[in-house]
Amino acid sequence: MKIAVSTWLWTSPFTTETVGLFSKIKSMGYDAVEIPVEYPEQIDGRAVNSALKDHGLEAIVCGAFGPSRDLTHDDPAVHDACFHYIVKCFDLCNEWDANFLAGPMYSAVGKARMVSAEQRKVEWERAVKNIHKVCMLASERSLEIALEPLNRFESDLINTSEDVMRLIKDVNHPAAKILLDGFHMGIEERDLEEAILTAGEKLIHVQVSENYRGTPGTGQTPWDSFRRGLTKINYNGVVSIESFTPEIKELAGAVCIWKNLAPSQDEFAVQGLSFLKRLLNA
Repeated sequence: MKIAVSTWLWTSPFTTETVGLFSKIKSMGYDAVEIPVEYPEQIDGRAVNSALKDHGLEAIVCGAFGPSRDLTHDDPAVHDACFHYIVKCFDLCNEWDANFLAGPMYSAVGKARMVSAEQRKVEWERAVKNIHKVCMLASERSLEIALEPLNRFESDLINTSEDVMRLIKDVNHPAAKILLDGFHMGIEERDLEEAILTAGEKLIHVQVSENYRGTPGTGQTPWDSFRRGLTKINYNGVVSIESFTPEIKELAGAVCIWKNLAPSQDEFAVQGLSFLKRLLNA
């Protein structure tokens, strides 16, 4: 297994200038960097690719899906805008030799409501139809997608490994795969090991932080269960630390982080990497 860290730990949004973090990330000992693409127009893909090669880092590409990028929206124009954005992300994946785009692209983050069974069925069918289209677009570019369940406070559609497996079954396309995030799992799953086994060979990316979004190894996460699950499915992808800085107010407000979760973001990254290397023998 390889270990990555998201640039969201330090800043948002990712722009061409964010490659200034790559030297530090590499010197800490990371194998890869997770790049959240909020605004593709702010990123010079060629320049970022050059920086990745200069520092010997692999890229993991994640999408950001707010209300204007909602594949379950009532307005088809919103779907079209989301498809356009996803294609831009796919272009960056191809430029950076990344094999997949990750994220909760089935709906908008923060869309958490009590709706009728009829409305839920409508939105589920929209997600299935539109994610199938996304899979076709991905396949045309020799890519896959990694669909991420979110906790109940961030989504009312896909919360668990079982939920995302049902979506993948309905989508019925080989490009549809899974990302599991230990933070969301800690809220929604009864057993981390069983959740990972449920995803099985469909699991192509993993994100981690502590139960409170802090440094891995400093909270209540049952890490032995997490490790056993990855071992049993012979997971050989990337495990990426994803957390956020309260210094970027728009991002902090979106993820409800109101205070520092470590003495510094650099210490967060260094200690988190050290813990994961011991846990995973990486």
